[in-house]
Amino acid sequence: MPGYDFDFDTVVDRSNTASEKWDRYAGQDIIPLWVADMDFRSPPAISEALQRRIEHGVFGYTHSPAGLVEAVLEHLKRDFAWQVQPEFLVWLPGLVCGLNVLTKAVGDEGDEVITFTPIYPPFMSAPTLTGRTTVKVPLQLVNGRWVADLEALEQAVTPRTRLLLLCSPHNPVGRAWTRAELQQFADFAERHNLVIGSDDIHAGLILDQGTRHIPIATLSPETDRRTITLLAPSKTYNIPGLGCSFAVISDPALRKRFVKAAGRIVPHVNALGYTAAEAAYRHGEEWRCRLISYLRGNRDLVTAEINAIPGLSMTHVEATYLAWIDTRPAGIDNPGHFFEQAGVGLSDGADFGAPGFVRLNFGCSRSLLVEALQRIRSGVAALHSGQSR
Repeated sequence: MPGYDFDFDTVVDRSNTASEKWDRYAGQDIIPLWVADMDFRSPPAISEALQRRIEHGVFGYTHSPAGLVEAVLEHLKRDFAWQVQPEFLVWLPGLVCGLNVLTKAVGDEGDEVITFTPIYPPFMSAPTLTGRTTVKVPLQLVNGRWVADLEALEQAVTPRTRLLLLCSPHNPVGRAWTRAELQQFADFAERHNLVIGSDDIHAGLILDQGTRHIPIATLSPETDRRTITLLAPSKTYNIPGLGCSFAVISDPALRKRFVKAAGRIVPHVNALGYTAAEAAYRHGEEWRCRLISYLRGNRDLVTAEINAIPGLSMTHVEATYLAWIDTRPAGIDNPGHFFEQAGVGLSDGADFGAPGFVRLNFGCSRSLLVEALQRIRSGVAALHSGQSR
């Protein structure tokens, strides 16, 4: 987007915008770094496209525009070498909605869904809400890197297991699964005849240079046939409030089950969500590249600062704008509450199935992040010295 000056440093005032992120601590001296939306203005091309659409003035029921479908197919082919047909796409008003539809579409009530923990909370609640049982397989920390415990994964399978639910890249530990790791998951699913549900919402947020996101469905035709992939522009381009997501399902029978599970309960995507999504995929790449560079700097700052605080540690974030911080050596009881008292709002790891951890969203201006890290450092120092803030 020649001519645009993308500004990630300016702090955008989000008060009086009904921001879920900022209103949680309205009137309190607490910096919100919890829920996964960024504080940056979205790409200018998205705002311009929305303005043009608003000027039309009619906002009736809207189906997926042909231009958006074309933009999505081009994006998948360009970025992931993934050849997808238009009929493979099923449009959704959100990824969490998609997770619930996915678990309902696979198997029957009483069947089991396997997922890795710690994990984004809806991965654990969606099976329960659809009458399934969630089977949690904890990730292992090996040589400073979170990896899947394949032996535990095999032991978790029962005759009632129907679905392997992946988060790729993984929220909250920030892993970008390698081709070899994804192949192990695919082989596991094939051995046990499981459907693979893969939430790839952070696919556009790979921070490590030289690393590319690999959708598990692209590994082989066999894996593709058993996979439901969930995607959205919402995290990458910071438009989660506009609610436009989609599933990619190549197998006609599996796609039919997914559509049937959605039924008449799942609402249509709104007109402005479609408009924003098309603008993001068509015109957002330069902004995304600049964003990745800025997030990489934030990631490196958080890593250095957190690992220098006695009692705290975090692993390298390969993807996402989320840091997963271990507070257990510091002896902090209820770390979410503790850091709120220190003036920083973080996501408590207990919600992700890992008490003693917190998740920090570094998708914000550098100056705000520096202030938050200083508060974290001061809070821990006060704890160790027996003081209180």
